[in-house]
Amino acid sequence: MDRLIGVLLVALSAACFGTNAIFARMAYDTGTNPGTFLFIRFLIASPVMLIIMMARGRTIPRGKLLISLVLIGGIGLAGTTFCFYTAIQLAPVNLVIVIAYMYPTIVTLLSAAFLRQPITSYKIAALLMTFVGILFIIGLDSGGYFLGIILAIIAAIFYSLYLIFGSLSIQRAGPFSASTVIILSSMAIFGIVVGVQGPQLPAAVSGWVAIVASALISTVLGLVVFFAGLKRIDTANAAIISTLEVVVAVALAIVILGETISWPKIIGGCLIISAVVLLAKSEHEAVQAKISQPLAP
Repeated sequence: MDRLIGVLLVALSAACFGTNAIFARMAYDTGTNPGTFLFIRFLIASPVMLIIMMARGRTIPRGKLLISLVLIGGIGLAGTTFCFYTAIQLAPVNLVIVIAYMYPTIVTLLSAAFLRQPITSYKIAALLMTFVGILFIIGLDSGGYFLGIILAIIAAIFYSLYLIFGSLSIQRAGPFSASTVIILSSMAIFGIVVGVQGPQLPAAVSGWVAIVASALISTVLGLVVFFAGLKRIDTANAAIISTLEVVVAVALAIVILGETISWPKIIGGCLIISAVVLLAKSEHEAVQAKISQPLAP
């Protein structure tokens, strides 16, 4: 029963994260821009995360760990979100979300290059599936959204670097404390961006509702239920379930935003999601192999 609850919680978190791009486009339609959207989103989410963190008895890390998390938020998360949400402004949500979801494959490549992790047959198959999937999405149906596509790919690269080089600091600080500091740091960066560019506030109530919903549903609720689910199931299964985020985002883009999706994009998206599942299976089998190994005498 506990495992089933974990599965449902991670699925709920994926659904929450899948609404983010939709709320962003709704806010853009009322006159705001990515910098203002992200600043207000993190401005709302930050105090809520602080309250949850303190309620759980967690504290803000100090010293080098704090500096590390600030850099992760100020460079990693800020770079990822700026590229991703600018891409959403320039290209359809269903196109951007599928391309950006190639990040697990990029993580595999970076892990092999920087951490010297072995490339297994599963990983080779996942890399090929991702490559072919991207060709289907971009090569056959780019639709003139070249800059949006490039920014979506850069967002995936940024997020991969964020995961590779930030994972140790996040583990040391704990998920809630780390997430809070990272969000606060991103808020500060986008505060500077808005200060330089000047704010572009939503011109309608619906835009403000979309930003608040993005902060509370797509950010805070998504993180809280994901961490709660992760306590009950392993990370490999959580990664597989989290692919629901793509399905939710694409479905909402079609239903709410009126976007259309072609068969090449459907095929490409299925290949990329399958690659994520394959990578998660590979990770699960690697962990099981370590567990089953006898202790050295």
